[in-house]
Amino acid sequence: MNILLLLIPLSLMLLVAAIAMFVWAVRRGQFDDLDTPALDILRDDPEPAPKTTAADHEPPAAPPPAPARDAD
Repeated sequence: MNILLLLIPLSLMLLVAAIAMFVWAVRRGQFDDLDTPALDILRDDPEPAPKTTAADHEPPAAPPPAPARDAD
């Protein structure tokens, strides 16, 4: 029976702490939007853009120089 003298106040303190945490969460806006995060997982992401390489951005190579001609 003596254990009840410890457990009842302990359980009441835990209850007060839980209520205080709930009130804090409500005031901080934790429960403002419960639907959007649940629906975000259902949306498809747009297709990723094709990866480009450095060769795609370089200008085309210049043609090789013409061979030198002998003056005859």
